[in-house]
Amino acid sequence: MAPTLDLFVPGVVYLDIVFTGLRDLPRPGTEVWATGMGSCPGGVANLAVAAARLGLRTGLGTTLSTDAYGDFCASILCGQEGIDLSASTRTEGHSPVTVSLASSRDRTMVTHAHPPALNASGLVGALPAARAASVSLTKDRLAWVREARSAGTLVFADVGWDDSEEWPAEALAMLDDCYAFLPNSVEAMRYTRASSPEEAARRLAGLVPVVVVTCGSDGAIAIDSATGELVRVPAVPVEALDPTGAGDVFMAGFILGTLRDWPLAQRLAFANLIASLSVQHFGGSLSAPGWGDIADWWRASGDPRYAFLGAVIPGGEQRVVRRAGATLARLSDAHAHG
Repeated sequence: MAPTLDLFVPGVVYLDIVFTGLRDLPRPGTEVWATGMGSCPGGVANLAVAAARLGLRTGLGTTLSTDAYGDFCASILCGQEGIDLSASTRTEGHSPVTVSLASSRDRTMVTHAHPPALNASGLVGALPAARAASVSLTKDRLAWVREARSAGTLVFADVGWDDSEEWPAEALAMLDDCYAFLPNSVEAMRYTRASSPEEAARRLAGLVPVVVVTCGSDGAIAIDSATGELVRVPAVPVEALDPTGAGDVFMAGFILGTLRDWPLAQRLAFANLIASLSVQHFGGSLSAPGWGDIADWWRASGDPRYAFLGAVIPGGEQRVVRRAGATLARLSDAHAHG
């Protein structure tokens, strides 16, 4: 039986409250003013929303609390973005919250959360049939990752920030069951003890079929371990407002290109483009571009490196995506930023 989903995304959904336009980050005993603010589902919702906006049938495996924040996130994810929540659950308690302070091309975050209740395989619910899935590497193997690979699912991995700053090589053991690994340059160099992103990519290439190292304003590097093909793409210059979730948007684009069998160079270029488009808007999840945004950029740019977009942008009228609103007290705020 064919998979019911194109992409399954398990993990924690946070309520993200993002402040932008800060001249400086606050120092102890001081107050700073932000020129912009947005609220939206965050965490793994960033990837799920970005993928759904590209037309991938996306399912989310998470726990959403029954408080107002959880109601808000569920409404956005299911009602607005059309994400399948059948592998998720609602529980009593308060939602995890992240406050992101965006300054220049970087951000600082403060998070409060409790660990979600997981089953023996490391998921909230049962593992659905899917063509692709995402995982964030941990030192302990997650049973569902091998199960997914055995079922023919392509698993795309990233890593979170290591608060211990030990960057243990044991965390990379899970790559045995993954198709692709997409760390950023800092993560890649820390785990491999390499002195450059390219050196890190080459060291990681032996662990997984496809490795991608994102380098922020310096673009991205990818290596196909089977063929030895190495691809570099430059960043797309844009005026950055908020970089929150750009890596998740990048992964969504790379997954789409992989599922559509695009050449490695096109997958990398497309992922880099939509990540760049996302940083022009508030919030991680609701900053993700839709096909209409991509088509508008292509018509205005005409960049020959992206000539392949003419063949992949869907025809017909594209729905207008909604952006993050400044508050969740009135849901109409999210609608007003379409």
